[in-house]
Amino acid sequence: MEKKSPHILNASSNLLGFSLIIMTSLKIAKISQNTYLDEFAGLASIFFACSCFFSFLAIRTKTQKREYTFESIADYLFLIALFCIVLAVIIVSLKII
Repeated sequence: MEKKSPHILNASSNLLGFSLIIMTSLKIAKISQNTYLDEFAGLASIFFACSCFFSFLAIRTKTQKREYTFESIADYLFLIALFCIVLAVIIVSLKII
């Protein structure tokens, strides 16, 4: 199977920026106190940043076993962060703000 680490790094770094834009726009609009949206975006940002870190480590490591381990960790962190973003989108879509 082809390595997933470069794809995870690319996608998670892009979505990290998206999460930070969500948090920044909520702070500017001063509605972050009334919703859980910024908490989900903050969690997603942390998980996306960690996913970037582990996928980068997977790319740079020389050991095949470590590469697989780092890639798996990055993959699961990416999935958790994606779930947080989905929850944020559901909150916006259903206007639970």
